[in-house]
Amino acid sequence: MEILIGLFIIAIGAFCQSSSYVPINKIKSWSWESYWIIQGLFAWLILPFLGALLAVPEGHGFMEMFSQADSFSVGMTIFFGVLWGVGGLTFGLSMRYLGVALGQSIALGTCAGLGTVMGPILLNVFFPEQNALEKLTAAVIIGVVVTLIGIAIIGVAGSMKSAALSEEEKKAAVKDFNFPKGLTIALLAGFMSGCFNVGLAFGADINFPETGAMFKSLPATFLVTIGGFVTNAIYCFYQNQKNGTWCDYKKAEVWGNNLLFCALAGALWYSQFFGLSLGQGFLTESPDLMTFSFCILMALNVTFSNVWGIILKEWKGCSQKTILVLVLGLVVLIFSSFLPQLIG
Repeated sequence: MEILIGLFIIAIGAFCQSSSYVPINKIKSWSWESYWIIQGLFAWLILPFLGALLAVPEGHGFMEMFSQADSFSVGMTIFFGVLWGVGGLTFGLSMRYLGVALGQSIALGTCAGLGTVMGPILLNVFFPEQNALEKLTAAVIIGVVVTLIGIAIIGVAGSMKSAALSEEEKKAAVKDFNFPKGLTIALLAGFMSGCFNVGLAFGADINFPETGAMFKSLPATFLVTIGGFVTNAIYCFYQNQKNGTWCDYKKAEVWGNNLLFCALAGALWYSQFFGLSLGQGFLTESPDLMTFSFCILMALNVTFSNVWGIILKEWKGCSQKTILVLVLGLVVLIFSSFLPQLIG
């Protein structure tokens, strides 16, 4: 029962993340770079900070949690957060060229598979005494392979969509649709986004012994998102300068509306990793699922993003065969999420 509760909590977080781009449509008179960094204040700084506070038991201090941790682990957690930030930037571009459904499917699917494997492998390079590779059991590896198969099937559906639709239909569904360009960017975004889980692996011990199991990964999440915020802030402020959009922040008449929807978008986005931490607290009896939980989160993100893709009519005009291939890919992804528990 606890495993089901844990998976349900992770699913709620995935649904929230997949909905996080909807409030952005309500933002008025701001350029992309302006609203992206403001929502990032909530998604990558304010809310992760509040989440990390939950990991501080009574009698201890917030900064004590980081000062007593291994400085190398803290630095590596932030470093992989910086790399993840690159993935976040290209992630947005993947949706620009492929749409919400296909862009998130390929990027998050790649992130799911590579992120699950890269964490233990890189951790083993720097801390071989931890035997991190033992976490990559046959059940976990098979789950990753099946996840990548699911990505490939969804990629085929995207290719079929690209080949079958006229230029007018492509633009009607996704204004800047470009499958080859979008696919390349989505794969890069997925690879770099997988660094989030690597950061979590390096920061797994940044907490107190008394910290509850549900909150143990929240301090590492905070450090990873700090690194990601730095990357995004540099890029967004560069774009503000390049495009002359500093004036966006002076538009007092839209601040109330835009701040509200940026905060909502940030809260929905952060919910995925808050939910991941809470859900992992119920998965402690299944080491395979603990290792695979990041992959589960990403696979569910893909599922819910395609629900939004259907709602937003991004697959409108596609043949029944294309839709069946898409659904098959989603089924494979969902099935892969539970494989470690079934065969472990």
